[in-house]
Amino acid sequence: QVQLVESGGGLVQAGGSLRLSCAASGRTLSSYAMGWFRQAPGKERRFVGAIKWSGGSAYYQHSVKGRFTISSDNTNNTMYLQMNNLKAEDTAVYYCAAAPIASGSYIHTLDYRYWGQGTQVTVSS
Repeated sequence: QVQLVESGGGLVQAGGSLRLSCAASGRTLSSYAMGWFRQAPGKERRFVGAIKWSGGSAYYQHSVKGRFTISSDNTNNTMYLQMNNLKAEDTAVYYCAAAPIASGSYIHTLDYRYWGQGTQVTVSS
């Protein structure tokens, strides 16, 4: 079992920055890949980026590449999503999720077994 708790959402002006945190607890976290997804009103939940607890580079959805950065602090079992140069279209509820390493590409919601409760990010234009 893995428990995930997001924090750090809020209201920010376009061009601003926010950092989201995802605190993870549970056994064998190194057996999981961690992802960020977002869901805007009336739209599907979409992949933002992912990283493995065991190391390696993060990878991102094209629209956030160069603006968002995922990192992890394995000592504190926390994953971060640093979001810079935010745009109105980044407005959504952001979720962190954990996928078993063997799940596959980690870009699909079905790859993920555990989800946090979400945190709202609102970017005003």
